[in-house]
Amino acid sequence: MEFKHKPVMLTECIEGLKIKPEGIYVDGTLGGAGHSKQIVQKLSKQGQLIGIDRDEEALAVAKNKLKEYSNIKYIHDNHDKMKEILKQLNLEQVDGILLDLGVSSYQLDERNRGFSYLGENILDMRMDKTQELTARTVLNEYSEQKLAQLIYEYGEERFSRQIAKNICKEREVTPIQTTKQLTQIIEKSIPKSKQKDGHPAKRTFQAIRIEVNDEIRPLYQTIKQCIECLKKGGRLCVITFHSLEDRAVKNAFNEAKGKCICPSDLPYCVCGAKSLGEIITKKPIIAKKEEIEENSRSKSAKLRIFEKR
Repeated sequence: MEFKHKPVMLTECIEGLKIKPEGIYVDGTLGGAGHSKQIVQKLSKQGQLIGIDRDEEALAVAKNKLKEYSNIKYIHDNHDKMKEILKQLNLEQVDGILLDLGVSSYQLDERNRGFSYLGENILDMRMDKTQELTARTVLNEYSEQKLAQLIYEYGEERFSRQIAKNICKEREVTPIQTTKQLTQIIEKSIPKSKQKDGHPAKRTFQAIRIEVNDEIRPLYQTIKQCIECLKKGGRLCVITFHSLEDRAVKNAFNEAKGKCICPSDLPYCVCGAKSLGEIITKKPIIAKKEEIEENSRSKSAKLRIFEKR
């Protein structure tokens, strides 16, 4: 299948990075290389791009799309290990980092990956196919309480308890193996009158995917780590697609800025807040109307930018 992926807020990201021709930049979510291609085009031969992705298929496609450029290093790994990855490349700091979080259009469209609630395919949802945990493991082995909690927390699904209860009932009869099975369980768990805000399975599928790929728990520390990996004047651009991601990024940015977290009744600061830089986007940048019309994925996207000082 062709890797089709429209980069979200491409112009805004490239402008936000303030690219130096001889700089070193990291695309921590290489994907279809839409953002990376624009970054590398602005680099001189002395500049360097490091492309990281958990998905080996994405890396293969990106290598082919960017084969004319010799100043790119491709890394099959998780951007959560940013410091470790740069250390292995004998780098301490870089001039800019881009993170385009969430699932790619290709992963959703490639039905046999099990990310989509459309059709009938094996439940997998792994961004990195080399990891052991799959959606099937989560659905067939997690306790009812744990399922309800993660569907509520990661999917913000108010019918999480009923969905978890019906998942556990179904798996007593037969293992839950396909996207169609899960979708049918979700549909019968939510009253028809409440199934008006998009597809009823959307939130639960998001929750299971986040759990399988551990997308939220390390994100706060990942953002802080990325900021520490920037040179003075370097920028971090992060695109999020739902409130949980955005909240983690916003909180990490606020801490890096040096926001005091002391109780308001204390006469002076005792938390030792230290500023690492400045938040460039006082409010997140959102996609323009024209882009949303062309690319529906951009509708929920938010771009936040931090500059190291």
